[in-house]
Amino acid sequence: MPLPRPRLLPSVRHPVLLGAGLLIAAAPAFADPSPALDRFSFSVGGFNADPKISASFGTAYGALQTGDIKPGRVTMPRISADVLLGDRQGISFDYYRYKRDYSGGVANTTSLGPFGTLNTFGNADLSTKLDFAKLSYKWWIGSGNTVLGLGAGAAYYRATLGASALASVNGQIGTLSQSSSDNAVAPLLEIGVRHAITPDLRLFADASGVWKNGGRFHGNIYNASAGVEWFPVKNVGVVLAYGVTNIDLTRNNDFADTRLKVKLQGPSAFLKARF
Repeated sequence: MPLPRPRLLPSVRHPVLLGAGLLIAAAPAFADPSPALDRFSFSVGGFNADPKISASFGTAYGALQTGDIKPGRVTMPRISADVLLGDRQGISFDYYRYKRDYSGGVANTTSLGPFGTLNTFGNADLSTKLDFAKLSYKWWIGSGNTVLGLGAGAAYYRATLGASALASVNGQIGTLSQSSSDNAVAPLLEIGVRHAITPDLRLFADASGVWKNGGRFHGNIYNASAGVEWFPVKNVGVVLAYGVTNIDLTRNNDFADTRLKVKLQGPSAFLKARF
């Protein structure tokens, strides 16, 4: 009596499935990352800043300078996201927008050499808007409750400036108006520290710098912040921080350069989701 023919297993009948199964079995499982890090997180909130502004607008008659202005507190929308690749590398994204209008007294005298002087007086209207976004690749050093992060990437910024003021040039009085808008991409460096007191209570500190020396629109932007994260439920928490941002941008014009200097400092609050 002939023996029954052996029945092939499904994995043997389908080499693709067999190969996939072997790869899955052979692939090493990722270890859990540091409790100070998340596989993926997304934050949305606001930066309540007390700005200090100084602007200089290049005109055909000379530079219109505002001096130091404090237009009052402003809340800036801000979003950020982090993705961990493996256990020690990741991608980070951050975006915020600063927008502020100011109307107040300005008094300035600029020498035009042999052409006389430019005098600005009375009230001036100033409008500023800055969009800033950064994308960086990060390396995390350490695997315990404290990790150090080093990042490198690129930042995109766009600044729009406008001003109008009552001015006199060699005794001729009129309204002087000027506007400028430009954008640029610049290299970015970052450093950060994360410490987990518990998996649901963590401390952090971050600093980053953007530099661009060449081109028509150049300057630097520095950010520094420190704060605490608290997760009352597993995947949703709140972030409280205090930060300082220094912005110094210059756009080369045909007559005179336009320059914007802004210092922002104050608290931030975010709602953060992690997975």
